[in-house]
Amino acid sequence: MEEIVKALKECYDPEIPVNVWDLGLIYDVNVDGDNVHVKMTLTAPGCPMHTFISREVKEKLQSVSGVKEATVEVVWDPPWSPDKMSPEAKVQLGIQ
Repeated sequence: MEEIVKALKECYDPEIPVNVWDLGLIYDVNVDGDNVHVKMTLTAPGCPMHTFISREVKEKLQSVSGVKEATVEVVWDPPWSPDKMSPEAKVQLGIQ
């Protein structure tokens, strides 16, 4: 799981200088053998970077040793809010 989280921390919303993990966009990670399924959201429905971000997450996960297939499911419930961000992300963005 540590390598999965490390890969997720390499994925960014191009408009926000914080990775998807620390932004709190990752809701669930399910590892089943060599398959990984991630449920994630975006900061706003209709985000124009939806395809780019979900593709990047899939590619980074599939680059992890031992992962054969990765799937990314974008969900909108529960809605994302800044409360889901890590303390480090809040500091980085000046939210306290």
